[in-house]
Amino acid sequence: MKLQNYAVGQWISGEGSGQELYNAINGEFVASATSKGLDFGAMCDYARTVGGNKLRKMTFHERGNMLKALALHLLNHKEKFYKLSWATGATRADSWVDIEGGIGNLFTYASLRRQFPNESFCMDGDVARLSKHNTFIGHHICVPKEGVAIHINAFNFPVWGMLEKVAVNWLAGVPAIVKPATLTSFLTEAVVKEIIASQIIPEGALQLICGSANGLLDHVINQDVITFTGSAQTGKMLKSNPHILEESVPFNMEADSLNCCVLGNDVTPEMPEFEIFIKEIVREITTKAGQKCTAVRRIIVPENRVEDVHFAIGKRLATNTIGDPNIEGVRMGSLAGKSQLKEVREKVELLSKSQKIIIGDFEKFEVKGADKHVGAFMPPVIFLNENPFKNTDVHNIEAFGPVSTILPYKTTDEAIALAKMGKGSLVSSIVTHDDKIARDYVLGSACMHGRILILNSDCAKESTGHGSPMPMLVHGGPGRAGGGEEMGGKRGVFHYLQRTAIQGSPTTITNVSSQYQVGANYIQTGIHPFRRYFEELQIGETLITETHTVSEQDIVNFAELSGDKFYAHLEPGALEGTIFKRTVAHGYFILSRAAGLFVDPPKGPVLLNYGIDECRFTKPIYPGMSIGVRFTCKEKIENDKPLKAANGQEVKVGIVKWVVDIYDASTAEIHEKYEVDVSNGDTVGIATILTMVKKKEQ
Repeated sequence: MKLQNYAVGQWISGEGSGQELYNAINGEFVASATSKGLDFGAMCDYARTVGGNKLRKMTFHERGNMLKALALHLLNHKEKFYKLSWATGATRADSWVDIEGGIGNLFTYASLRRQFPNESFCMDGDVARLSKHNTFIGHHICVPKEGVAIHINAFNFPVWGMLEKVAVNWLAGVPAIVKPATLTSFLTEAVVKEIIASQIIPEGALQLICGSANGLLDHVINQDVITFTGSAQTGKMLKSNPHILEESVPFNMEADSLNCCVLGNDVTPEMPEFEIFIKEIVREITTKAGQKCTAVRRIIVPENRVEDVHFAIGKRLATNTIGDPNIEGVRMGSLAGKSQLKEVREKVELLSKSQKIIIGDFEKFEVKGADKHVGAFMPPVIFLNENPFKNTDVHNIEAFGPVSTILPYKTTDEAIALAKMGKGSLVSSIVTHDDKIARDYVLGSACMHGRILILNSDCAKESTGHGSPMPMLVHGGPGRAGGGEEMGGKRGVFHYLQRTAIQGSPTTITNVSSQYQVGANYIQTGIHPFRRYFEELQIGETLITETHTVSEQDIVNFAELSGDKFYAHLEPGALEGTIFKRTVAHGYFILSRAAGLFVDPPKGPVLLNYGIDECRFTKPIYPGMSIGVRFTCKEKIENDKPLKAANGQEVKVGIVKWVVDIYDASTAEIHEKYEVDVSNGDTVGIATILTMVKKKEQ
């Protein structure tokens, strides 16, 4: 059997025999893989012109719904992936992380669509006021790059490694070419075949290379994005490609790193945190047989707890059953292949020159349901490095398997120093119930880690663990870990968007961005906006309300009603030394009274108000002054989740953001009388409110 590549809309078997791939458990032949004969330049062009054009025409909401549909589809076919994953040496639990963890990323980024507009682009950050009279402003617009995302992935997560990346670039509107590590590419191919067969994603949005990608990077352009997961050595070689440098192509690297887990010096063997620590360490050693870029490689413990930790880890590992994952009771499978086993053994030998093995023996271990000499099996190996500041190989050499080293420390400062000697990692964790220790460790070591987990009995039950990157948090790290980042919620999406500063008048920027900018021209229809359905409302549609003159009695009544009797509202004699000239109206009264001015009471398309954003009270309102409201449709957001009415019926709605611009409507005489230093019409309060508005078409 020869694996197929998916290129330029076709499934293609590469030329020649290719690299032979074997079952990591029983050594049987699985498939061969080759990419010889593929036209990499044509693949890149196809992605940009076919897949990219289709994705860029879709909105964030359409792309998000596409991800959701694909996630549901793959979930329905997961068992065929589990069956094939066994050949990579993975247990069911290992495969769950890879397969359903990857599908979970699709679901997460599908949900993220609600944080973006129903447009093919988005705005980023706040408006910049660039002129005195607000006739010239600046903003940032983010549009999809017109290139292709090239993902070069590692062997250890053939499904998650692909899906966690494509979920992000597809939501951004960018197509992908995926190059999985050849060793386990047979599982990636199976998932891609199901994706293509589903016809859920546009043609050209995904292509697959099984086999070598040598020469692919010679075809990249400045609109492309390259992501690499694997060894730092390979990553540096790829990153230095002259064509990448010439075209200034973004290159995101996630390299294997010497991650660490620290036992706080407050923890004793009697505390629940000690057991939490031991469980976490053993899980990280045995999950995926230690073949995780986030696995714990350095176990940093107080010097007076080394013996306790050694004994507890040994006791727990003694119950760990290695073997064929299909056999009941097996907790740890094999490495992904014989080549990986050879590499890990070589690294263990190197580490053995400067530290001693205290748990594990390559010759003396049992395997259940399989032949340890045929499959790629090895036992967990634990080293003890008694002088980690002198014997530093442990901070430089990584054995990418079930291998870790115990390192003693005296003080928290020493623990921090040891953690940082890894020269950059994807993740560090500390188990402690002392928040001061946690604070000192985080602030002292954060510069060298992409993520830090603080674990104790308060959160352990629901914690996702040391080794689990989460879609809404960045995954990456400085230095040895590659210096890049993946995922991170919206942050990840922005890696595939071009951020461009745009400048112009508020009206022009409003029309370009589909978001109302304060100072833009109003649209006045003569119809109260609360009388209009979601589809009928226009960005910039504005109601100029009647005015209300604030009285002393208003202030007193609101103080009684709200219970807010702050001295500035009720005690004129207490104002000396403050900014106020006399008792001042409550800010929340001004906002509440503004609502009374802009709300249209009868039942209509507006169903409910469910939030206030960016509320500011900018200038004081004194009794005798008047306020009015400029009430403007700021942004319309599609909502694909119907509202459930009290009678059980579903009502289609959209979300509308409104600018509530409360202005000083007082006469010049009032300003002079009360010595108010505001000009007629100046904003005294501003907020954004959100409403659910019924759609006309039900």
